[in-house]
Amino acid sequence: MKGLKQIGKAFVVAFSMYSKIPMPRFVWGSEDMRYHLCFFPWVGAVIGAVEAGFLVLCKHYGILGGAKVCVGMALVLLLTGGFHLDGYLDTVDARCSYQDKERKLAILSDPHIGAFSVIHLAMLFLFVAGGLWQIERVPDYVGLCMGFVFSRIGSGICVLTIPSAKKQGMLKTTMDTASKRVLFWLVLEGIAALGGLVVYHWQTGMLSLVAFGGTALWFAQMCKKEFGGITGDLAGYYVVVSETVNVLVLAISSIG
Repeated sequence: MKGLKQIGKAFVVAFSMYSKIPMPRFVWGSEDMRYHLCFFPWVGAVIGAVEAGFLVLCKHYGILGGAKVCVGMALVLLLTGGFHLDGYLDTVDARCSYQDKERKLAILSDPHIGAFSVIHLAMLFLFVAGGLWQIERVPDYVGLCMGFVFSRIGSGICVLTIPSAKKQGMLKTTMDTASKRVLFWLVLEGIAALGGLVVYHWQTGMLSLVAFGGTALWFAQMCKKEFGGITGDLAGYYVVVSETVNVLVLAISSIG
C-alpha cells in the first residue's frame, strides 16, 4: 500500500512540475521525487492525446491551414505553460554568446531574455508552423503526437546519464533523488512506445527513431562540450529541439 501511495505521489509531482494540468496539492519531499521521472513521458502522452483529439475534430469539421496549425501549437503551450520553452530561450542566449562554460552557465541563470533567443524563437515557430502545415497523412499525425512522449523519454534519459553541470539546482536535486530503477523504466517505456509505433506504421517509427535518437546523440555531445554537463534549462532545450526536428522530419517525408 505504501508503494502505491509513493507511486501516486510521483505521478502528481511529475504532472505538477511539467504541466499546467490541475493536480492535488501537497508538500513534496525527496522521497516523493524518486520516481517522478517515470511519469514524465506520461505528460507527453496526455499532450499527444489532446493534440490527436484536436486533429480529429479538424478533420471532421474541415478546419484546415492556419487555424489548425496555430491552435495546435497553442494547445501545447497551454498544457505545458511554456516550461520547456523557457529552457530553450535561456540555452539559445547562452550558446549564442560564444563565451566559456562558466559564463554560459551564468547566462542560463539570468532571468532576462536576450535578442538571440527572441530571433530563434521566431524561427522555431515558423519552422514548426511550416512543418505542421505540410503534415496531412494519418501515420504522420500519429508520429507527431507520439513525439511528445519520445521527447520526454529522451530528456529523462539524458538527465540520468549526462553529468550535471551544476552542483545545485532543481535538476541536480532530481538526479540525486531519482531511484536507480528510473532509467530502466524510461528505457522500457521508450522501447514499448517505439515498438507500438513501428507495429502501427514502421516507416513513421523509423523516422521518429532517427529524429529523436540523432538529436539525443548531438545533444549529449553539445552539453559536455559547451556546458560541461546538463542542466534543467538544457533538458528543456532538448524537449523543444527534438520535437521540432520530429515535425520537420515528418514534414519532409510527406513531400511527394
